[in-house]
Amino acid sequence: MTMSQGPDPAALDRVAQAALAHVADGMTLGLGTGRAAEAFIERLGERVRRGLRVRGVPTSKRSDELAKKLQIECVGLDEIHGIDVAFDGADEVTPELALTKGLGGALLRERVVAYEAERLVILVTPEKLVNKLGSRTAIPIEVVPFAVATASRHLKNLGGEPVVRKKADGFPFVTDNMNWIVDTRFAPLDDPARTHAEARRIPGVVDTGLFIEMADVVLVGGADAVTEMR
Repeated sequence: MTMSQGPDPAALDRVAQAALAHVADGMTLGLGTGRAAEAFIERLGERVRRGLRVRGVPTSKRSDELAKKLQIECVGLDEIHGIDVAFDGADEVTPELALTKGLGGALLRERVVAYEAERLVILVTPEKLVNKLGSRTAIPIEVVPFAVATASRHLKNLGGEPVVRKKADGFPFVTDNMNWIVDTRFAPLDDPARTHAEARRIPGVVDTGLFIEMADVVLVGGADAVTEMR
């Protein structure tokens, strides 16, 4: 299945506003990457300007720059003892709350921040809902550049079709960690946890975009309302 057009901006704004119900004064928040996360950061910035006191741990340089522009205090993992709630988007969500992440290229940092958070709240619009991961998008896999050729060969042996992500200029997309992304299309995954584990065993693979048993709440911004999945 090919990816559909981008999410409705009004629906993104609706789900971003709903996410603010999970924020309290004094919290340390994980700030994700991508359109849904940026919509949340924008709304959070409005609350901060009205007096809300929070600290943010951004998962990418892009989110860090946006948060600081909106006067949200940003801190690093070395400056905190934990994260209360992390807010992020996803590229796919199953009924079991398994996720595909990483089309924004920040999957590794997103996993680190999510792991440190007491709760992970995912913000999506309805087109991201699937029965099985791999149904609407390839699985992003972050690989050290030295190992891209060998890792790609091993990903093929797992049944994948790996393609190095390229920028508009034809050069490889480079993550904030100076790694490459190998977007790997699989048939819809019956056991995404197994695929994640098998891919992680390949030398040079840093992480995959398969996030299993990590999300606590998924907020889905529809045309008229936001629904909650748990």
